[in-house]
Amino acid sequence: MVDKVTSLQVAERAGVSQSAVSRVFTPGASVSKKTAEKVRKAAQDLGYRPNVLARAMVSGKSRIIGLVVAYLDNYFYPTALEKLSNELQEQGYHVLIFMASKTAGNVDDVIEEILDYQVDGIVVASVAMSSEITTRCQQAGVPVVLFNRSQDIDGISTVTSDNYAGGRKVAEFLIAGGHRQIGYIAGWEGASTQRDREAGFAEALTQAGQNIYAREVGDFRTEAAQNAARRMFATDNYPDAVFVANDHMAIAVLDVIRGELSLSVPDDVSVIGYDDVPPASWAAYNLTTVRQRANLMVRDTVAALIDQITSPETAQTVQTKIDGPLIIRGSARVPKNWKEEK
Repeated sequence: MVDKVTSLQVAERAGVSQSAVSRVFTPGASVSKKTAEKVRKAAQDLGYRPNVLARAMVSGKSRIIGLVVAYLDNYFYPTALEKLSNELQEQGYHVLIFMASKTAGNVDDVIEEILDYQVDGIVVASVAMSSEITTRCQQAGVPVVLFNRSQDIDGISTVTSDNYAGGRKVAEFLIAGGHRQIGYIAGWEGASTQRDREAGFAEALTQAGQNIYAREVGDFRTEAAQNAARRMFATDNYPDAVFVANDHMAIAVLDVIRGELSLSVPDDVSVIGYDDVPPASWAAYNLTTVRQRANLMVRDTVAALIDQITSPETAQTVQTKIDGPLIIRGSARVPKNWKEEK
């Protein structure tokens, strides 16, 4: 068995102190370029790898962020989580991803497990937490930020798009386009994103003297959204427009409307989604949708988390809502003289 190379051996080969070796391999530590080059060259020659776990035990900081997500089949999440992971790595942190269901009970169990890894912080993406597990995290000194989900729990920062405003924009666009029988396919009804998108949508319709003409639930799942579309368009007096609570479902709805029911989009029915995932711009879908600005959401999530990790005594919790533009493509009738957002 070959003995592991130590930092002391690297220091002796590079002609520097052992503390200099430690600084070179500590993210954010101050060290000159010349020293860093010598240390890294010596480490490479000797085959040295720093023991991150041992350093974490000494410093009390693991430089690890736990990330909890419920599902990855929605295109928005792989894209956003890649950005989130890259941004955290630039800040000197690594990400451990844990899968959970949408219910708070399951998420609580997962977060209890994450805390055993001595993480420095937790990002919870589109799942719900209980107040009990929130207290547990606070007692452990581990900050939590909710990404693309909000909850009325003290001490928890949240970063979302402005879902209420996005829902309003969809309704205003469809009303201006002359639609009078406007349907809605909801996502999972336990989600704040679903609740707020529908609330903004319904409020704008009410102010224009309309109501939601037909409503079904797609639960943010492909099969459920397909079945919702089949039910909604089973009669001759079907909606002339439908807002679908996210693009993942909207794509499934388009497949049913066009492929199974042979309806023309947007001539027979206009379809609008929410998220602006990559397939929304594909020619096969050409989906009009509200864009979630993932770059800005990731930026603000990381900023809130790092602030709470590095300055726990002064950091403030935030409830950030980021406006998203309506991206006009070919799946919805465009009102005359409509000016697209920049």
